Amino acid sequence: MTQTVHTRARAEIDLAALRANVRALCARTPGAQLMAVVKADGYGHGALPCARAAIEAGAAWVGTATPHEALALRAAGIGGRMLCWLWTPGGPWREAVEADIDVSVSGMWALEEVIEGARAAGRVARIQLKADTGLGRNGCQPADWPALVQAALAAPEVRVTGLWSHFACADEPGHPSIAAQLALFRELVAYAEKEGVEPEVRHIANSPATLTLPETHFDLVRTGIAMYGISPAPEVGAPGDFGLRPVMTLAASVALSKQVPAGHGVSYGHHYVTPKETTLALVPLGYADGIPRHASGRGPVLVGGRVRTVAGRVAMDQFVVDLDGDTVEEGADAILFGPGDRGEPSAEDWAEAAGTIAYEIVTRIGSRVPRVYLNELDENSDS
Repeated sequence: MTQTVHTRARAEIDLAALRANVRALCARTPGAQLMAVVKADGYGHGALPCARAAIEAGAAWVGTATPHEALALRAAGIGGRMLCWLWTPGGPWREAVEADIDVSVSGMWALEEVIEGARAAGRVARIQLKADTGLGRNGCQPADWPALVQAALAAPEVRVTGLWSHFACADEPGHPSIAAQLALFRELVAYAEKEGVEPEVRHIANSPATLTLPETHFDLVRTGIAMYGISPAPEVGAPGDFGLRPVMTLAASVALSKQVPAGHGVSYGHHYVTPKETTLALVPLGYADGIPRHASGRGPVLVGGRVRTVAGRVAMDQFVVDLDGDTVEEGADAILFGPGDRGEPSAEDWAEAAGTIAYEIVTRIGSRVPRVYLNELDENSDS
């Protein structure tokens, strides 16, 4: 399918890079299946095309946070095994059961509701029991685990297909919580299996655990940010150190280039004042597009062959860079981040500038920025 390249701004999504990342991750986990996590619209990359590309590259499962994300993928034709885990009371349990989606159960209320949904659907629901081994978010507390396991086993309307949990500090190798959570997970899995649960998959490994903790891989690993070519543990290694390549390139067209005198204020509050006569370039992206205002005065941008810094505040729709006297034509590319082939910054560079993590940088890029998909056809496919 031919995509129209919009001139104001664009997020180029390299699906060949995503496929290569999935294959690299699969190679690191030969004893486990891989789940491609495409929650939050594929971390801002587009859930549907990324799910398709990941499956082409060998992902055996697709994962989403909300049931509505999973149902949308099913409606778009994504088949195979799928798990969604962020449920609230009154959710679309029946629809998920009818769509053959695995649903996560963290407490008795959820088990009761999925049982009702299975009865309404007239079929057995596939459920996965989630244990809180120390993250303190979703998941069943260890003290409540025996009751949940027993109730699930006693309900003919459900079949327990998975047992799982989530790490709190897997991006910090050596953190004492990792060993503690892993030991508790093994204990809770052993109890469930002793009582009669025969799970298809047991899983606790997220992206950082997939890359750095092979003892956590079990039957399935859940790769989110790593699949998109961003390191989940930048202190340990850059994407290339793990054989990964960033999938998203964010760029805009320079909207205006003009000469200004020394002492000229730039953007709201005049937090930047030109130290000398210079050239300013206007980049038509702002915090309404997901550019973090916290990166005002610090965010890096490749313009005119050099990496510049945001001059002054990021506004809702635009920001300015000081070209230090260089000149560029209107329409020239301003590249905020990408894989680095042209010397452009990375999403991690923007994360450092904004005091956040690269997950947030790519995920927050808004719908006003069109996604342009590159390499939609898999050259490694036999079809």
